[in-house]
Amino acid sequence: MGYGGRSRGGLSGWPVRAARWMVLAWLLAAGVAAQAARTDLDYYLTGSAADAVRAAPATPSTVLMGGGPDVDDAFRWMIAKAGGGDFVVLRASGADGYNQYLYDMGGVDSVETLVVKSRAAAADPFVIERVERAEMIFIAGGDQSDYINLWKGTPLQAAIERAMARNVPIGGTSAGLAVMGQFDFAALNGTIDSARALGNPYDKRVTIDQGFITASSLAGVIADAHLDARDRMGRLLTFLARMVNPGDGWLAPAAARAIGVDVETALVIDNGKAARLGVGAAYFLKPTIAPTVCAPKQPLTFRNVLVQRLSGDGSFDLGRWQGRGTLAYDISAEAGVLLSSQDGGSIY
Repeated sequence: MGYGGRSRGGLSGWPVRAARWMVLAWLLAAGVAAQAARTDLDYYLTGSAADAVRAAPATPSTVLMGGGPDVDDAFRWMIAKAGGGDFVVLRASGADGYNQYLYDMGGVDSVETLVVKSRAAAADPFVIERVERAEMIFIAGGDQSDYINLWKGTPLQAAIERAMARNVPIGGTSAGLAVMGQFDFAALNGTIDSARALGNPYDKRVTIDQGFITASSLAGVIADAHLDARDRMGRLLTFLARMVNPGDGWLAPAAARAIGVDVETALVIDNGKAARLGVGAAYFLKPTIAPTVCAPKQPLTFRNVLVQRLSGDGSFDLGRWQGRGTLAYDISAEAGVLLSSQDGGSIY
């Protein structure tokens, strides 16, 4: 759970009302006036209402943004990758805070925000049509349990997956990042901090889900945002332990991976090759063995997890799980306490 973005929940007062009236006029003209009256679906448009048609990119691409202030260059990277067109922002709460910001970057014909607040709205033909026509898709911050509860298994999920199959660039920040991997911290019972997760890997708030969208190159991966600012390395290690714990039976250690991204930082991935943008670091975790102790109401013992930290101008190959210009070290949990092989014992 997290609230990412530079206060991009939208505006208040007259500008929003005026924008809604303009959208209502467009909806009426398009013959979909019923959308404007719904309380479970909000729609905001900046730019042209016409469908911009662009050739699909040759390779898949993904943006993992770590929350906090948005990384302008990551959005510019998405726009360039797509060749412009219609930029669709998806969220379950909030409003149009991204519209003018993204439109002012240039290179797009429109920015549309769909606030999809129910499973019925996630099956609405209007929503599906807008996603089908998108050249770029971005899932905003908020609460990832909303995305899992309201969108998983719906036509909206299917439309997002079809877009990814066409190599439409997709990204997410904070909660939006959390649902990009094959495995997700779903926050179905609320969030959890590192100390509680390490102290009891089966705490009721450690809810791990799979079966929602899986962005390209993120099979077997769980991702987390705000890693440094909210000291989340311990909980990310716990999520990874649960994924490979024989009692859960999800993955062998050799198949499991985790990615953590700092605030004001983005990982941009083009056909499995990743680079870092912004001011912080990205962390790539790989277990070597199964946990020694991973059981209910017992502190975690999980040793020798390999970490590669990308904090400069290097790169990372997700297929080979190998970085260039990265700093490599090990972290372990010993009876719920994090240890690191770095000088000084730093986890980050």
